[in-house]
Amino acid sequence: ITNLISTIPYIGNLTVMWVWGGFSINNATLNRFYSIHFILPFLILLLVILHLYFLHISGSSNPLGTKSDLYKIPFHIYFTFKDLLGFLILLFLFMLIILQYPYIFSDPDNFIPAN
Repeated sequence: ITNLISTIPYIGNLTVMWVWGGFSINNATLNRFYSIHFILPFLILLLVILHLYFLHISGSSNPLGTKSDLYKIPFHIYFTFKDLLGFLILLFLFMLIILQYPYIFSDPDNFIPAN
């Protein structure tokens, strides 16, 4: 990532110094890296919630400009249950893998006996 940022003409080096604190890996760089990776999922979750909120209020756009009030149906009755069903299926599959095959995604090196 540092190399990609540093390739920006004129401001690349300054941007690397501002974002990461320098080209070397040290305590400040790791703190920034871990902080970004902690905050980023919450930021994405917030943006998803805002997107769903505003989509549900106004509905999707109508590029043709025709009156589509006749074709509107209540949103959350159908789509909320569809989303909940998808979440429950995903949760079921996730729990099935975790409870039935707990070591399926682990590293085989973890099972080598120590000397």
